Amino acid sequence: QVQLVESGGGLVQPGGSLRLSCAASGSIFSIYAMGWYRQAPGNQRELVAGITSGGRTNYADSVKGRFTISRDNAKNTVYLQMNSLKPEDTAVYYCHTKLLGHDGYEYDYWGQGTQVTVSS
Repeated sequence: QVQLVESGGGLVQPGGSLRLSCAASGSIFSIYAMGWYRQAPGNQRELVAGITSGGRTNYADSVKGRFTISRDNAKNTVYLQMNSLKPEDTAVYYCHTKLLGHDGYEYDYWGQGTQVTVSS
């Protein structure tokens, strides 16, 4: 079993910054990729940013230049630095990982979600 523990959400004013963290623990042999998704009320869950084990990153067009994803492979932790936040960034942010378990199978896991609210 694998757990993803997220932290760092909250309320921030437009133009402000937040940093999200997500730590994976449990039966992990190797992590292929980690990423952040978000879901606003009435909307589908969408990819915000992802990063592979080799450090390759991809971003949603709406956050390019404002958000930065990074990871600490030794700690199985991924971070999302969010700058210049806008009200439209308000959503529940979910951490995701695709990994290889000790049993040789690939798995997808999700965090419980952390609320980010951008409002004055």
